[in-house]
Amino acid sequence: MSSSGHVGRPSSWVAVAVIFVGFAVAGLSLPLGPNWLLFWVGAGIVALGGVLALVVDIMSDVVLAEQQH
Repeated sequence: MSSSGHVGRPSSWVAVAVIFVGFAVAGLSLPLGPNWLLFWVGAGIVALGGVLALVVDIMSDVVLAEQQH
């Protein structure tokens, strides 16, 4: 069992949460009509989360664990 984890920084998790909320809003808008205004609001939230992820440098949280034999 590996002792390393992929915890990440809190700022990275906030960016992931914003992207997830946007995806959920956009996804929920489709069976509700489809409600295209709500869909594009969700897409905008996803884009905002993507910008936030770039600002907090989310990719620096990537850790490649050593392979255990």
